[in-house]
Amino acid sequence: MSSHSYIENSKNQEIYININGKLFHRSEAKISVFDSGFLLGDGVWEGIRLHESKLLFIDEHLDRLFSSAKGISINISLKKEDIISEIKKVLIKNNMQDDVHIRLIISRGDKITPYQNPNANVGPINFVIIPEFKKTNPNVYKNGITIGRVKIIRPSDDILSTHYNTLSKLNCIIASIEANKLNYDEGIMNDPLGNISTCNSTNLFFIKNEQVWTSTGKFCLNGITRSKALLVCKNSRIPYKEANFTFEDIKNCEEAFVTGTFAGIIPVSKIEQRNLVSTNKESLTNKIRFLYNKHVLEYINT
Repeated sequence: MSSHSYIENSKNQEIYININGKLFHRSEAKISVFDSGFLLGDGVWEGIRLHESKLLFIDEHLDRLFSSAKGISINISLKKEDIISEIKKVLIKNNMQDDVHIRLIISRGDKITPYQNPNANVGPINFVIIPEFKKTNPNVYKNGITIGRVKIIRPSDDILSTHYNTLSKLNCIIASIEANKLNYDEGIMNDPLGNISTCNSTNLFFIKNEQVWTSTGKFCLNGITRSKALLVCKNSRIPYKEANFTFEDIKNCEEAFVTGTFAGIIPVSKIEQRNLVSTNKESLTNKIRFLYNKHVLEYINT
């Protein structure tokens, strides 16, 4: 079980993928070995959900995409409406309307030779849109996930801003490997100052004395679902704070949850060896999850 556990769907073997505006069957979808993303992880990406034929929070996702690209000096030649059009084109080809997860990838483009400096790039960006029939495994919400501390920390801005959603995910991948070795579904990562920042692939919240705690957001990805969780807490007058704190401050918390585009709000059932009550029917975590799902439905119906 993990924060990204899903129900397998055989239809994904026959999907079409959009590569630079052309549609290819999954078995024929290929990118150049000289692509900057393949060679160096040089690019940006977004994960986007399609529910009831609506792209959830698409404006916010594309704002983050363009902000990330600007942060690493990639000029996306497409307009936002062009990207939406390309997404819709591949969704129509695959006859997709609901429970779809879309991976949108933009690299700096092809290189003339394998070399890191962008002056070796020739031609425009490459973009790839991979849509999949992908529904969260309901056992994730029923059983929750286990999280625990890892030694790998989040980088500071003078290394690489964590607000840039880049293809270079090695920092989080190494943290994930460490978490796997410790039998955790997600690893709790500190920031450079020793405060809790985030998990390796999701944003992290704790609940202590009926108050929601999360990091300042300085060293974690500026998550769309994270922002929605804070919004529903604010609108429902659920006490919350964004602050610096350490593991010692929350080691006795009653509940915790993580957030992400794919599965929304996921309860944490255990922190290391300590059981939590996050999966209980009457938990505050489940209340926040209900409010988030309600917010999603309101968005779909607008």
